[in-house]
Amino acid sequence: QAVVDFERLSEHAAAFQGHDVGFCCLGTTRAKAGAAGFVRVDRDYVAQAAELARAGGCKHFVLQSSQGANQHSRFLYLRVKGEVENLVQAVGFDRCTILRPAVLLCRRQESRPAEWMAQQLLRVVAWAFPTAYSVPVETVARAMVASVLQPGKGKVEVLENDDIHKLGKA
Repeated sequence: QAVVDFERLSEHAAAFQGHDVGFCCLGTTRAKAGAAGFVRVDRDYVAQAAELARAGGCKHFVLQSSQGANQHSRFLYLRVKGEVENLVQAVGFDRCTILRPAVLLCRRQESRPAEWMAQQLLRVVAWAFPTAYSVPVETVARAMVASVLQPGKGKVEVLENDDIHKLGKA
């Protein structure tokens, strides 16, 4: 494990050398980092990490994005996720897998009361409609690994929430 300073990521290029596969789940919230900080972390850091990984020999990059990602969205979160998807694809990996999960179900150490309430509601909805609006983080992690172990369906593969559920349970 290598600890890097994302503000000086290029100084840590050696940490990105010699890996066939790169996994990226990097992200923050606008509430935590502000709008500019959110863009810096979720778009700029991710794109720079992808570039360093490719330069270091990475052939397959697996990116966790978001359901609804769209570079033309009027919502900052979805627009930034769409932008970073395009930036990562443009890096030129032999294979790129983009996962677009819905609301991530997980336990957090930090307090997010509104998110906690939404997750409680979504757990009930998930009982009736298991793949519609949410996905446990463990399922996303399993789907990310499984995507590497199976043959690709083209140079770029986008897995939507339902696909993540299926692959994460396989």
